[in-house]
Amino acid sequence: MQAIILAAGKSTRTEPLTINKPKVLLKVANKTLIEHNLDQLIGIVDEAIIVVGFLKEEIIEFIGNEYKGIKIKYVEQVKQLGTGDAVNSCKDLIKDKFILMMGDDLYHKKDIKECIKHNYSVLVQKLKNPERFGVFVTENNIVKDLIEKPNEFVSDLVNCALYVLDKKIFNFEMQKSERGEYEITEAILSLSKENEIHVVEVTEYWLSIGYAWHLLDANTEFLKKINENIQGEVEKNVTIKGNVIVGKGTIIKNGVYIEGPVMIGENCNIGPNCYIRPSTSIGNNCKVGNAVEIKNSIIMNNTNVGHLSYIGDSVLGENSNMGAGTITANLRHDNANVFTEIKDKLLDSDRRKFGTIVAENVHTGIHTSIYPGRKFWPGTITLPGAIVRKDVK
Repeated sequence: MQAIILAAGKSTRTEPLTINKPKVLLKVANKTLIEHNLDQLIGIVDEAIIVVGFLKEEIIEFIGNEYKGIKIKYVEQVKQLGTGDAVNSCKDLIKDKFILMMGDDLYHKKDIKECIKHNYSVLVQKLKNPERFGVFVTENNIVKDLIEKPNEFVSDLVNCALYVLDKKIFNFEMQKSERGEYEITEAILSLSKENEIHVVEVTEYWLSIGYAWHLLDANTEFLKKINENIQGEVEKNVTIKGNVIVGKGTIIKNGVYIEGPVMIGENCNIGPNCYIRPSTSIGNNCKVGNAVEIKNSIIMNNTNVGHLSYIGDSVLGENSNMGAGTITANLRHDNANVFTEIKDKLLDSDRRKFGTIVAENVHTGIHTSIYPGRKFWPGTITLPGAIVRKDVK
């Protein structure tokens, strides 16, 4: 069986992390999004076709032509003309039945297996706020209609953008949508008029990475499942509570308290006297200085957090350096949700606690204080004692 994974688009909603990086190469629990999805396809498909576009060379170089027994092929979507155009670009490579999935949403093998039991199927999840998504209208678990972001309630079965299809899908022409794109959902609705498309409800997880802070939700979900595995060097007077992974070559110094679930990569230097709190993942070759506290955060490879700093509910990109005494404020005084700027508009993050999003190669000066929800563009800096009230670009 084959799978098509869509990974061509340039994501602006996850900026600044995706200014210089394809979205599918962002990491949760120290593994890229596309690796997480390919892992779920092991034993189900023998070939995956990855549709690439933006910074395609990075994806091709990272994944290669084979992934844990799955043959990998690449198709370039030269112009970003929508999901329908992306799927049609694979037409000549598809043999028959295939799985279509988004490379930047995260799915579980158990749910995928339920989908492939049918000739045609779509994966859905019941949500309390379905109006923000496309929803399927069904009858006896069969697709009858799909409505994008309905103004009035018609269904709570949200489209998870994972489908089981076959070559018949290429028989249906698509018209450009209001966004100027060809939507694969139009062809799927046309297919549903002639064939029964079954609706399969999520039983494990569907994690949609719409914005950069959604990485934190996914990170928390995956860290729940880790088991303790200590391969590095742990010095005396270190307290480890709960499930914690420590990679090879990592040194955990005296006085460190780690409260799992926590994942720490290889060749890191942690401490002394740090407090690493639950739902934190730290990548490879990272340094966390004396008396640092990190909570519910993602620290990517080769990043340093200087002594006496606090990083909470935040994402720190690769090769960045948080100067000593850098503080991320992650809670508003009024206890309301944190708003953040997206495309020059303030957006409710739906998070009561939300620190900062830092791209790669960022340096903060000592004693930098960061307001909740602020972001740092690649290569930016702050001066000592800076108070960051707006995004740093």
